[in-house]
Amino acid sequence: MQTSAETTSRVWFITGASRGLGRAFAEAALGGGDRVAVVARTTAPLEELAAAHPGRVLPLEADVTARDAVFAAVEKAVGHFGRLDIVVNNAGMLSMGMVEEFTEAEARAQLDLNFFGALWVAQAVMPVLRVQGSGHLVQVSSIAALGGFPSTGLYSASKFALEGLSEALAAEAAGFGVKVSIIQPGGYWTDLYTAMRSTSPMEAYAPLREELAEQFADGSVDSDPKLAAAALLKLVDSDKPPLRLLLGSMVYDLAFDIARTRMDTWAAWEHVSRAAEHAIPAPATVAEQAGAGSQRETR
Repeated sequence: MQTSAETTSRVWFITGASRGLGRAFAEAALGGGDRVAVVARTTAPLEELAAAHPGRVLPLEADVTARDAVFAAVEKAVGHFGRLDIVVNNAGMLSMGMVEEFTEAEARAQLDLNFFGALWVAQAVMPVLRVQGSGHLVQVSSIAALGGFPSTGLYSASKFALEGLSEALAAEAAGFGVKVSIIQPGGYWTDLYTAMRSTSPMEAYAPLREELAEQFADGSVDSDPKLAAAALLKLVDSDKPPLRLLLGSMVYDLAFDIARTRMDTWAAWEHVSRAAEHAIPAPATVAEQAGAGSQRETR
């Protein structure tokens, strides 16, 4: 028999929950009285969290780049808690290097975790949320999805891909009562940079690396992950959550700067853009192919 707390508290499913933002998200959810399935490559760092909140934490070991493992983890979470209410796609990593420097293995590893890992989670939870007719999927993106920056090209690519996927998914899921949001964090004191991977540097990019080093000579002034967790709680508590939510003043200001620059460029090149479109009747070859296709379909 379920207790009152079990029927009223929400159930979270958080990937990359052993540290950083994922851990802060899990602790915030538990602080609000909810229950959490916490997912990581190894559950050892999650045991303390489970011990501190008996019956409300389910540690799950899974590599999100392995699709079958993700589906198995979701099945265990639903079997244990009976439902899912909030899913946070947080697992990710940062690979630094100039685009030319990436090996195929390094490029694929970046996309496998940040994009395909999130895709597998989305595919695994959507049947559950769709049948429930409710739920909220939160995709953890990055400031790097606002634009491409030197040395973060593949990281930006993974987050751009995640956001394009998420926009489409939001439209597909809305009819089933399922919400999708993208959060775009700025800087937080996590181990994203200490655990990052780097390419083998090419001498040709040494001047650019020196320039970047000078720009960041004063170091990063980042925020406590608890602030991001507090913002996440406001997001999931909202009846009408936005598709995108910027986290931090720096990323907020940068987003507007980038948007203005793009709009100015589009406006400056408007005459070229509009001249590239002028509707004409279908060429004969196109019409013939279309007609042949229709004939094949009606036979």
